[in-house]
Amino acid sequence: MAAAKKNRESPQALAKRTKEICRRLIKAYPEARCRLVHESPFQLLAATILSAQCTDDQVNRATVGLFKMAATPEAMARVPLPRLEQAIRSTGFYHNKAKSISKMSRMLVEEFGGQVPREMADLVRLPGVARKTANVLRSTAYGLPGIIVDTHFIRLSGRMGLTKNEKPEKIEADLCALLPEARWSAFSHAILFHGRAVCEARRPACDRCCVSRLCPSAFEFPHFATPDRNVKT
Repeated sequence: MAAAKKNRESPQALAKRTKEICRRLIKAYPEARCRLVHESPFQLLAATILSAQCTDDQVNRATVGLFKMAATPEAMARVPLPRLEQAIRSTGFYHNKAKSISKMSRMLVEEFGGQVPREMADLVRLPGVARKTANVLRSTAYGLPGIIVDTHFIRLSGRMGLTKNEKPEKIEADLCALLPEARWSAFSHAILFHGRAVCEARRPACDRCCVSRLCPSAFEFPHFATPDRNVKT
């Protein structure tokens, strides 16, 4: 019991380690940004709804035709549901996604004058929009700070010991408290890129990870080496 208490990371040490992880990841992925192709906040919002359980590349292929058919909330609200479903079928879960996009479009027209709101409280009222989608929209379309808790963020923040929570809203609150607001969005995109390229779900590549020496999970994997010898940070 005494040893466990002695080895427990203090809040100050956790904050310091989190900031260094943030610094290294942002340096490693300076071009990290939202990969969903869009020309307006509305298009980004629709694309982010489609990205649930789907890759960004697949969404981008689907939205080429979707946005030619309807590029604004007013136009999207008029699209018959069966036609909308057919346009987004390749993204999966298309019945529910089509309903969300259709209802979201109508709500934007009826309550927001066809404009996508900036405030979190307004965004999460829209059908199909939870905090993750809202933070993607706020950070990418409006340049506002936000922690984007997607599946990669949940996995990596847990592995790195940055949070003990599993619920997205609690993970978001934990990381908001650990990092300066100006780093929230950049860190979110960098950790997503890192999750795709290095810290994959089944086999994390700890031997080429720029933050492995700061990650308490790194030594759990048998292929762990000494990456800091070759990785510039």
